[in-house]
Amino acid sequence: MQKYCKCGRTMNLRLRTVIYQNKVDIENVPIYSCEACGRSEVVPHVKPELTGLIGKLGSKPEKQQYFFHEMSEIAYLLLKVTEKEHMNDSMEKIVEERINELLDILLLAQSLGDEPWAEEIRSRLSQITQNTMTT
Repeated sequence: MQKYCKCGRTMNLRLRTVIYQNKVDIENVPIYSCEACGRSEVVPHVKPELTGLIGKLGSKPEKQQYFFHEMSEIAYLLLKVTEKEHMNDSMEKIVEERINELLDILLLAQSLGDEPWAEEIRSRLSQITQNTMTT
């Protein structure tokens, strides 16, 4: 996945650490990065989750660390693609496996009557399906 930078060069997709207020490390955030001019920008599909997290942290957060792939399905899938055991798998296969995994978890949450958990899983499924249709 690539896009063009304002300098005209190609920006590459990377998972990077975003540091907020010099106190909060947010690991595995999908970022477009230009090696020519050094410009970086957050991938648009994950901006809502990242800005939501930053909003919850407030202006004076405690020192802490977050793993963005635990909040964003797009970051989760990109991290999966980079793992050695999945290097020969297609992105389609990885997405399909994740959807099936989430559907199984949704069935479990529903069978336990845990509506907040079920809603979280629906939200994760929505992240995948909305972004899959737009890419």
